[in-house]
Amino acid sequence: MRRLLLLVGLALATMAFAVPSVWAGSPHFVSNTVTATRTDDSLIVSGKEAGLGDESQVHIVVTATALCINNGGKHPKAVNKQSVSAGSDFPVQNGKAEFSLTLTATFQPDCSPPMTVSFRNVVVTDETNGISKNLGNF
Repeated sequence: MRRLLLLVGLALATMAFAVPSVWAGSPHFVSNTVTATRTDDSLIVSGKEAGLGDESQVHIVVTATALCINNGGKHPKAVNKQSVSAGSDFPVQNGKAEFSLTLTATFQPDCSPPMTVSFRNVVVTDETNGISKNLGNF
């Protein structure tokens, strides 16, 4: 009888430690859903994050460097370079969140044709969970 009580007590103690880890999430960006699309002076970054557990929302931030590029593919002036970012809170439903953010570059003087805007080092970050995904250049 003592052995049975000891085993039951051990099983209950194990469950008490195991249950919180089951409820905890494993946040990650769903790779094939995180995309960036450049249109003129703007970059739209959207995607999905999963494994969020019971969180109510996440804070997503997108950062990049915007450059004004000439016809020869060169960046002619250091002043035509700027850091851009956008961020917002997105609701979590069933352990996942979908997001979409727009970055817009503004230059003085304008980056007008034949010059185009290029976005470099685009990074998406979930500041709530401390994870990031580097998307590259657009």
